[in-house]
Amino acid sequence: MALYRRAASAIRRRGAGGLPLLPARAMASLFGHVEPAPKDPILGVTEAFLADPSPDKVNVGVGAYRDDSGKPVVLDCVREAERRIAGNLNMEYLPMGGSIHMIEESLKLAYGEDSEFIKDKRIAAVQALSGTGACRLFADFQKRFLPDSQIYIPTPTWSNHHNIWRDAQVPQRTFSYYHPESRGLDFAGLMDDIKNAPNGSFFLLHACAHNPTGVDPTEEQWREISYQFKLKNHFPFFDMAYQGFASGDPERDAKAIRIFLEDGHQIGCAQSYAKNMGLYGQRAGCLSILCEDEMQAVAVKSQLQQIARPMYSNPPVHGALVVSIILSDPELKNVWLGEVKGMADRIIGMRKALRENLEKLGSPLSWEHVTNQIGMFCYSGMTPEQVDRLTSEYHIYMTRNGRISMAGVTTGNVAYLANAIHDVTK
Repeated sequence: MALYRRAASAIRRRGAGGLPLLPARAMASLFGHVEPAPKDPILGVTEAFLADPSPDKVNVGVGAYRDDSGKPVVLDCVREAERRIAGNLNMEYLPMGGSIHMIEESLKLAYGEDSEFIKDKRIAAVQALSGTGACRLFADFQKRFLPDSQIYIPTPTWSNHHNIWRDAQVPQRTFSYYHPESRGLDFAGLMDDIKNAPNGSFFLLHACAHNPTGVDPTEEQWREISYQFKLKNHFPFFDMAYQGFASGDPERDAKAIRIFLEDGHQIGCAQSYAKNMGLYGQRAGCLSILCEDEMQAVAVKSQLQQIARPMYSNPPVHGALVVSIILSDPELKNVWLGEVKGMADRIIGMRKALRENLEKLGSPLSWEHVTNQIGMFCYSGMTPEQVDRLTSEYHIYMTRNGRISMAGVTTGNVAYLANAIHDVTK
């Protein structure tokens, strides 16, 4: 017994491996240099909103759809898909590349039902963790196989785009996009930057409903952009987070991609079902890359799967099942098309209502851009200081760049919102 106590004491002093144990203070100092991360500029808005006890508070910062009562929405088509899943389908691991069925339906949505590229098996595609995951997979693919390349990102863009390519260690450049004075597209600056970029550059493009500005090129402008890309041999990578949600018509919202395909480009595309199906928490998305031929597509897909393997092994199954069931059933797909149009129409209606309320208040400013822009967000033109006043005086929460999430605007709060905006901008 005494021998046992002496052995136990030695282990406590030196550790089971015979090495001296570090003092508790030394162990704690291993992470003593770690500082708290800065709050995410978007998610931090919701945290502040939830902490505010005011009954008048309004959240127009969150990038998620709300009904006219300000409540989250689960689409009827999603409810029906989940009813079919419950008790009938298993929850086994998906392959590294994800659900083949979901990928097939996603490609038809992005590239067209009768796409020659799908028929010729020229598209390398994998299921991804929504649009963010699709962008990150592509960024890592770009770094691994084109290590000397860089990515051109529009000014401004969704803030997480910079984080994604930064963490993938891909050098970033920016190109002109938004024109603050007109609150529209800086088309001349955009075209100049495309022309001046080195041949064969990678460009990140928003397929529709540009976030955060809501400013999209016209069809004719997209054709000019595509033509210039062809001359310069640039590679377009489309982030398509809002197909169907922007105009209410998925075909119309995919027009930019279709123009580039018609002009013979190889492209990359990130798709997300967060907004257009309300599958925010399911992280359902797809990454696709159009290749020269089937053999190249097989090789590229195998490498995308290899990148995904140490990240998360394989993607989640539930959202993939929901998407697959909705898009493959003609009747259920029609229900979805009606519902996504209903969401888009409500947001378009709130744009009109906000502009009308501001104009009725006698605002000396032009608010045409509120209805000219499209999609979930309105780039209001308000300064960070004006946004701060909205929060401190009216309990209205949005990102400090003046981006208003139109999904958070309802018939019940639009007059209050307009009055507050008028007060801080007049």
